[in-house]
Amino acid sequence: MIGVLYVSHGSRIKEATDEAISFIESVKQSIDIPLQEICFLELAQPDIHQGVEKLIAKGATEISVIPVLLLSAGHYFKDIPKEINEIKTQYPEVTFTYGEPLGVQPRLTAILKERIEETKVAIQEDAKLLVVGRGSYNPQTKIDITAIGQSLYETTAFKNVEVCYLAACEPSFEEALQDALHEEYSQVFIAPYLWFTGVLERHIEQTVAEHNTKSDIIVCEHLGHHRSIQEALKDRVLETLTTQTV
Repeated sequence: MIGVLYVSHGSRIKEATDEAISFIESVKQSIDIPLQEICFLELAQPDIHQGVEKLIAKGATEISVIPVLLLSAGHYFKDIPKEINEIKTQYPEVTFTYGEPLGVQPRLTAILKERIEETKVAIQEDAKLLVVGRGSYNPQTKIDITAIGQSLYETTAFKNVEVCYLAACEPSFEEALQDALHEEYSQVFIAPYLWFTGVLERHIEQTVAEHNTKSDIIVCEHLGHHRSIQEALKDRVLETLTTQTV
């Protein structure tokens, strides 16, 4: 019997965990598979081992592991496979398949464009857009976030678009924001490429609040609950039916 295990990042902030659970539950309802469980990589329960054990207890003999991640980075390439490989030694009779992160998709970049439009703020001629990624030591992260920034440059009214990161990559969000304010753009739009709320979003808000500036700083909402991203995650689940075993 097939089971699906959604692996979300996890957060110490309850609001973030609740948002992730609510989102995944909405996707589960569109998947015609009876055995589906949610777990977290860190900072929240149940963990991956507990999630697998729940599915096996309900009769799962094939488990599709779905990383609830935007981009490919350390969690995808190292952390989740490490956990699954350990579990496989305990349950050699169970077959595991491993899905992919959502990656760079036009329908997801379009959500950022919508989040900008939802601010209802008219974009001035000299406005600057900061596209903020989580960041990773994996080089693919910079390639992906740069591609997202280029897409927004091509599809929005912004003539000044820069990508920056909250960790591990340069330029940092703090540096990019400071530079934008020093250059005295009339507006600085901040578009976080984050799925759910949490520590990183709060860090953005706190950093912005610390600046007393003539520039108008507009912080857009994270991706959150959006039909396009729900469909994207659903597609990743369905793809695992033909994914090679890990």
